[in-house]
Amino acid sequence: MEKFAFKFDESSSQTKLQQLIHAVSEAINLGILKEGDFLPSVNQLSKDAGISRDTIFKAYSILKQRSIISSTPTKGYFVASESYRVFVLLDDFSAFKEQLYQSFRANLPDNYSVDLLFHHYNPEIFNQLILNSLGRYSMYIVMNIDNKNLEEVVRKIDPKKLLILDMGNDPKNEVSSLTQDFSQAVYDCLNSGLELIRRYEEFILVFPQNTPHPSETIDAFINFCNDHQLKHAVLDCIDNREVQPGQAYLVIKDSDLVKIVKDCKKKSYKIGAEVGIISYNDTPMKEIVAAGITVISTDFVQMGKDCANFIVSKNKINKVIATQLIVRGSL
Repeated sequence: MEKFAFKFDESSSQTKLQQLIHAVSEAINLGILKEGDFLPSVNQLSKDAGISRDTIFKAYSILKQRSIISSTPTKGYFVASESYRVFVLLDDFSAFKEQLYQSFRANLPDNYSVDLLFHHYNPEIFNQLILNSLGRYSMYIVMNIDNKNLEEVVRKIDPKKLLILDMGNDPKNEVSSLTQDFSQAVYDCLNSGLELIRRYEEFILVFPQNTPHPSETIDAFINFCNDHQLKHAVLDCIDNREVQPGQAYLVIKDSDLVKIVKDCKKKSYKIGAEVGIISYNDTPMKEIVAAGITVISTDFVQMGKDCANFIVSKNKINKVIATQLIVRGSL
């Protein structure tokens, strides 16, 4: 079995203290050090690695504070437990993200601790959170800001430890990913509901300008409508627009869904007969609102399971999670 050893890398931007902390944590993650195994003594490590006793004491103290190692007065420092820290950076908090996270956590062993953070599509926050996390976690799950590219700061993470989630594309094919298809999959979903959509005189996509949702969905919607000669429109706002009978809506934001449902209720329009609604991303609430809201959605529970499997197995994965049209009473 490989023995733990530490050698200071002078070319690294990290200090000796940071490198030693990372080296011990990494040795535990890779199974070089297991629960109960003893670390080199302060004197021995100082002699072998050529670093000061004070630096080693500080590193061991920090590792003790993080409950990674422990010590006894007579035997020295040893691995306290085989625990793994996972960094999870999501875009924002929503009902379907909660489904994803709960599924992920439920399928993760108890010895994995998770730090959950949100970037809210703010590039400065995104960059700072990534930079602050470097070298502190066993594995990383990151929801990228852009759907077409990979943020450069993300490449600072070891690609073997990184999973890109939901949006993002790595042309180098170095990074694992679990993503959605916001283009062809949307077209296919709409196509599967064509006969129901045809019952309405006009099909309207509500796509706010400030939404982070990938714009490929607009092209998929327009192509679908043109291919089937459907009267259609793309709106970025419906705040001052009245819902009319004979219209079917595809809405991205839940706030627009709420407005349409309220308008129908106010004017006594029957949803699913006089006005059609398709919402993006499923939630438990959409199963029961207005006799059920029809959705285009990926399976976030499955996405959470696949995330957990990657974290535990560490096997590279590049998978597009299936998207489907779930037909309910609103269409």
